[in-house]
Amino acid sequence: MKSLIVAVSFVFGALVTSAAQVDFSHQIVPILREHCAECHTGDKKKGGLSINTKADLMAGSENGAVIELRKSDKSRFIEVLVTKDEDSRMPPKGPRLSPEKILLLKAWIDGGAQWDEGFAFKKPAYEPALKPRRVELPKVVKGRTNAVDRILDAYLAKNKLKTPEPITDAEFARRVHLDLVGLLPQPEALEKFLADKGKDKRQRLVQELLDNDVAYAEHWLTFWNDLLRNDYIGTGFITGGRKQITKWLYTALTENKPYDQFVRELIAPPTPASAGFSEGIKWRGSVNASQTTEIQFAQSVGQSLLGINLKCASCHDSFIDRWKLDEAYGMAAIIAEQPLEINRCDKPIGKTAKAAWLFPELGQIDADKPAKERLQQLAALMTHPENGRVTRTIVNRFWQRLMGRGIVHPVDAMQSEPWNSDLLDYLAVHLSDNKYDLKKTLELICNSQAYQSKAQVLEPGADDHAYVYGGPRTKRMTAEQFTDAVWQLTGSAPAKFDAGVVRGKAELNAATKVDLKGQWVWSTDNKGTNVAKAGEAIALRHKFTLKSLPVRAGAAISVDNSYTLSVNGKELAADEDWMTVEPVDLLGGLKAGANEILLVAKNAGNGPNLAGAFFEGRLQFADGAEQVIGTDTTWEWTKTLPDAKGKFATAPKDWQAAVVVATAEVWMKSLREPIVATLNQTVYSTLPMVRASLVKSDMLQRTLGRPNRDQIVTTRPSDLSTLEALDLNNGQTLADLLAKGAGKLVKDGSSTEALVQRVYVYALSRPPTKNELSVTREVLGPKPTEQGVQDLLWALVMMPEFQLVR
Repeated sequence: MKSLIVAVSFVFGALVTSAAQVDFSHQIVPILREHCAECHTGDKKKGGLSINTKADLMAGSENGAVIELRKSDKSRFIEVLVTKDEDSRMPPKGPRLSPEKILLLKAWIDGGAQWDEGFAFKKPAYEPALKPRRVELPKVVKGRTNAVDRILDAYLAKNKLKTPEPITDAEFARRVHLDLVGLLPQPEALEKFLADKGKDKRQRLVQELLDNDVAYAEHWLTFWNDLLRNDYIGTGFITGGRKQITKWLYTALTENKPYDQFVRELIAPPTPASAGFSEGIKWRGSVNASQTTEIQFAQSVGQSLLGINLKCASCHDSFIDRWKLDEAYGMAAIIAEQPLEINRCDKPIGKTAKAAWLFPELGQIDADKPAKERLQQLAALMTHPENGRVTRTIVNRFWQRLMGRGIVHPVDAMQSEPWNSDLLDYLAVHLSDNKYDLKKTLELICNSQAYQSKAQVLEPGADDHAYVYGGPRTKRMTAEQFTDAVWQLTGSAPAKFDAGVVRGKAELNAATKVDLKGQWVWSTDNKGTNVAKAGEAIALRHKFTLKSLPVRAGAAISVDNSYTLSVNGKELAADEDWMTVEPVDLLGGLKAGANEILLVAKNAGNGPNLAGAFFEGRLQFADGAEQVIGTDTTWEWTKTLPDAKGKFATAPKDWQAAVVVATAEVWMKSLREPIVATLNQTVYSTLPMVRASLVKSDMLQRTLGRPNRDQIVTTRPSDLSTLEALDLNNGQTLADLLAKGAGKLVKDGSSTEALVQRVYVYALSRPPTKNELSVTREVLGPKPTEQGVQDLLWALVMMPEFQLVR
């Protein structure tokens, strides 16, 4: 064997005496292509090793480096080629490399593994630009001035495609109602819209729907709950390993919080209200290293906000895109309070992660700063004006929601090339130009002729890989849309809901209608100055008796600096921002008989400063009576504080009368209007029907695809499953709703024709055809019965025309 190697060395001596004598392109590439490419180039990375580029090769495999430059005898790359161990030999099958090829590879490594610049076995995957790109719009065609239309008209012309046909006013009204507020248009509103002769009536309808803040928020709550894995029940809530962000999210939607601020508050929560997203789910028991809360943070930020998959890279270098294990752990380390050891496939590798984010071109995280500051740095980098990835990701999601398919598809594959980069980039820059107002994006799309075109129907199982734009796609109603639509038709929406929010929005224009009774109080007025020590905390209470429960009860509360509010031992509100007013729904805590409100208030600051607490609740009863409960001298205070559950270890014996502060105008000057506006929201506003997005999922909604939200969900299944078909046909939940609605419709006393006309227009936004009217007359007879009407409702909601957003 030794003599053979000497002989081979002599024959090939001229090739291996120096690095310059090894020809990479003609000698090394053919060897690698023949023996290594099948498993280690393109998208294949067996054992975590890719040789697509020199950088990939030098990055090594799951077991570490494979090449030691200029040290072929210490390189695992050579070791596995010459080993006699059949379990670790390379290639794992087929003939071994000849001694000549081994010598060439050794000489190449010893010479520094020179690699021709720009060479790759497979061209690098598409890499989206980081920075935003301002698009020059094509010329206007046929008066279609909307920017979306200008871009798509150029696309259609370039690809020699026909312009999709427009939809009717009735079709538009139904589509845009379901898309923007998730509800069927009311028959009266539809009639008024159809009778309107104004050329701008579609634009006005879009604006009217977007201005309906409550309907908008309660529809889009479904989208955001899926995307941010927020829910009202499920894994982690009982054990305290998971926090809702419902109150923060609902307020953000009703107030149309700018998206850059929205993102910053999710990543670096200014208060605990939005912390549930970044903190993730603390699973019970031991978990895989890729499911720790720190790694969940990296995965959630990546998927929800950047549209990239870091789940594979949380365990090993990704096989599906370019993300590396170190990069996923770098993101995770940003939120970590303690040193974070890197694990590969759940095994520690003896290396500590360094806090870093994925795109250092815009700046980098200071790994030496505390976690809170690192999160603030990440929030700033994510919303940096030069970061086009965040804006592209959200506008792509919105396009998919409205048009049925993303510009980048799937929506979580933002490393993929869009079918129209001009459209994606324009929408992203349009969002930032409009101060990150998401409603402006929706308005732009909905006002386009592209959105207002006839929808394509993608047949189940059809190959959608070679996508060519041809207009919007039909979409299935979400479980929540279907449920809401059935509740609308049947008048069977529940009176109560599960989301811990106060519905509605504080309207300042109604503020003057409320005369405040409450006063700002604290423990002492300190000779009229109301200066309290920094960190001073007190408990305030008020006891009262109710003969019966109110039908509506709400409150407004504000404390300088922070508070926790409980009613009869149940925590209803908490806040740490002294310049805000919070709405409180009191119904969930009140009871007939004796009641107690407990308000734990705390001052802050670095030295003595002003402190005060304000609460005003209003209780409305079935007989029209109203009871006002406001902080005043009838309230009592103590320095003894309850535990985290609002319980006192020993009943305090030092309760004293609260003192009205002498400096109330310090707060009331700026907070009077928000306080009375909040009372208007919680007590006096007229609320629409409860929405499905506000209630816990039931069997019908789960069957129709509402997820449990233990994981992020960005796209729900589009095909009807067997289970769904069975539940729609035989499920008791739907049957009960239809029976309830049928009873109400029959009691209304309408004629058969009037009843049929109304339910058809409500359900489908069109009257029945002559044939449909004839059949329903025959089935229902001159005097409709509850069973007959129930059958009619069932037939309507089973129609694809009802279940699809077309």
